[in-house]
Amino acid sequence: MSGDALVFYSAVDDGQAWQAALNAELPELDVRIDPDVGDPADIRYALVWTPPAGFFARFPNLQLVVNLGAGVDSLMRREDLLPVKFARLNDPGMEAMMASYVIFAVTRYARDIPVFERAKRRGEWDYVHPRPLYEIKVGVLGLGELGAASAKALAGMGYTVSGWSRSPKDIAGVTAFTGREGLEHVLGESEIVVCLVPLTPETHHLLGAAELALMPRGAKLVNVSRGPLVDEVALVEALRSGHLAEATLDVFETEPLPKGHPLWTLDNVLITPHVASITVPALAARDVAESIRRVRQGLPPLHEVDPRRGY
Repeated sequence: MSGDALVFYSAVDDGQAWQAALNAELPELDVRIDPDVGDPADIRYALVWTPPAGFFARFPNLQLVVNLGAGVDSLMRREDLLPVKFARLNDPGMEAMMASYVIFAVTRYARDIPVFERAKRRGEWDYVHPRPLYEIKVGVLGLGELGAASAKALAGMGYTVSGWSRSPKDIAGVTAFTGREGLEHVLGESEIVVCLVPLTPETHHLLGAAELALMPRGAKLVNVSRGPLVDEVALVEALRSGHLAEATLDVFETEPLPKGHPLWTLDNVLITPHVASITVPALAARDVAESIRRVRQGLPPLHEVDPRRGY
């Protein structure tokens, strides 16, 4: 439909797969994959992941921006983006993928797999007696859709799970806390901490030297949200000193993680390249299509983001 087009931009996602999935939901939608945007005045909607500076300045009639993921920090406070409706993606496929990664990372530590990996490299048989999962306390920071799904999955496996969030939550099997006192409590009692907090100005370096020091000696950290939530200088020091025994990191303050960064040298760190969860076009396109339908009717989109809060 001329004058009612969507522009797609992502350096890592398959634009043609998204085009096909969106047209299956909205056959009349004109989906244009950047840089082949045609007349920029036709663009009403944008489906994007970390677009470059100045990207949005071309589109004077933009009404809706949908982020290809749950974290929308890269879209906040941009000089090239006038006030429009913001939405993020959150589909069951994304929740399942994130939960699978969190379960893997937590269970890897709970079952002492890093100990056995190092023993294998030494060529030694190093027996560690398994512990029941209920003895292992896991703290999940951030109980939005992704965090809640991961916390619930861990609790369902038998871990003792606590969680922390800005607002009170009620999740089966999860003891939830709020506020600074709640954060300190979760950090202080958890053997494994999973970070799933959205990145906002208030949560930048949420876990600094003081917060990491609250964690029990020998604790493990899993960060699958955003790199700047953790002060990397303090994290490296905590890992080198042994205060933190291990870390699994999928996100970093600078991505890709630069060559020569100290984290590359640490044997007690598992690094993955921001792959903990992705959106699946065939599943997530339904929500994008519904958000477009709603905006056409003057209604708010699904999973609308409040720019003042950043999530």
